[in-house]
Amino acid sequence: MALLRNFTTVGGATFSSRILGFVRDMFLAAALGTGPVADAFVVAFRLPNLFRRLFAEGAFNSAFVPMFARTLEGEGEEEARRFGGEALSILFTALLILTALAEIAMPLLMFVLAPGFAGDPEKFDLTVLLTRIAFPYLTLVSLLALYSGVLNSRGKFAAAAFAPAMLNFVFIGALVLILWRGLENSVAAGLILSWATVVGGILQLAVVVWAAHRAGMKLPLVRPRLTPRVKEFLKLVVPGAVSGGVTQINIVIGTIIASLAPGAVSYLYYADRLYQLPLGIVGVAIGVVLLPDLARQLRAGQDDTAQHTQNRALEFAMALTLPAAIALAVLAEPLVHVLFERGEFDASDTIATAAALAAFAVGLPSFVLIKVFQPGFFARQDTRTPMWFATIGVAVNVALSFALFPFFQHVGIAAATTISGWVNAALLGATLWRRGYFQADDGLRRRLPLLALAAVLMGLVLYFAQSLFAPLIADPSEVVRFLTIFAVAIVGVMLFVLFCQLTGVVDFRRVFSAVRRRA
Repeated sequence: MALLRNFTTVGGATFSSRILGFVRDMFLAAALGTGPVADAFVVAFRLPNLFRRLFAEGAFNSAFVPMFARTLEGEGEEEARRFGGEALSILFTALLILTALAEIAMPLLMFVLAPGFAGDPEKFDLTVLLTRIAFPYLTLVSLLALYSGVLNSRGKFAAAAFAPAMLNFVFIGALVLILWRGLENSVAAGLILSWATVVGGILQLAVVVWAAHRAGMKLPLVRPRLTPRVKEFLKLVVPGAVSGGVTQINIVIGTIIASLAPGAVSYLYYADRLYQLPLGIVGVAIGVVLLPDLARQLRAGQDDTAQHTQNRALEFAMALTLPAAIALAVLAEPLVHVLFERGEFDASDTIATAAALAAFAVGLPSFVLIKVFQPGFFARQDTRTPMWFATIGVAVNVALSFALFPFFQHVGIAAATTISGWVNAALLGATLWRRGYFQADDGLRRRLPLLALAAVLMGLVLYFAQSLFAPLIADPSEVVRFLTIFAVAIVGVMLFVLFCQLTGVVDFRRVFSAVRRRA
């Protein structure tokens, strides 16, 4: 119940943030479309965002959280605060140096991150400028990750989960200003959004620092020193960053290759935003909540409890992910049309983005499985094994992206990301099973095929439903289009619940009866 309750807290907060993110991206599509300013801003935002994933979902989720939790439980709050302060000082110093070097060498970084922009000097120079403005967001969001790790280790998930909403509020305000002033698809629009990134980062960090102070975890900023605990932490950081941020690494690789084709960077960005909704709600939330629970259970020698926790986490994750993946694949074009097609974003952009979204959707379950399997290694302070598997996945992604891009353009990049995700998930799961860290119990073996069957049946109905409601989805009225796609989504959820009931995977009547009894 604690796992479910904490997941609900993180998932609910992430859902709120992602909904705001959708509103933000709808405004972004209307204001910038898929033109050169949009491509420049996407690259400018993606670089610090890469480090956000590496630190927040990689290094600090895999290395800092288990060490901080171990210190907290074994040596008390004072020592935990001291270790947190030591890690904060080392991190802050490293970030300041990295930011200074990046600002100086930004043109060289752009040749690496967006080599295709070099043929258009104006676009290249704009990307360099916007990235220089937005890059300090890296420092802010990395410190946010550290404070989030402190709060998560204390079992306090709400503030860290709600903090990303601050960035979306600032972005929405900036985009409203751009549309109100008539600055669509202009250099000024790119500058406003880049500065909004930094302002949003400041607000995010303020939320978690305030929450940590309220929780009695005010971290001291001391002189950076390589203490034994810091050395142990640094040994775990690099492999943890690679393995935890593999999805974002793959996306950045895709961006590099996509920069060779006009508009491809933006197509992948908008498609990524859509499939990140279930990935963020389910995958990230499960990963954040599962790791502290597993670390505590294994430290207490409760191996059977840890096995049960992993089984239920996988079962719960797939119950939400499988129907979401099938729905995104089946409804890719109507979703993109309703959410993004307006202003600078036209019908051809919808078709191109929907094709990438369908390819990403096939890999969605694998990305969530990675988030479920990795804590089984991280909780045992093994960050190297997931790092090697992530490296293999990245190699597969690079090879397939270069092989498929000449034939399928940006869709080939999305397909390569999907295949590499399945390779990584398969390696993680097989190794956990081989080492005896994870064994599927009877409940999981029985329910997982039934969940897949229910999701497929739902997908078949949605396939015919989108044809039936096509005239309403294409209606000139935005209200009609939104209500139609919302109704189709609700029908999909209801059908999945019904099929789960009919196949016996979940007895919802018993669940509702239990809820009423507790009430």
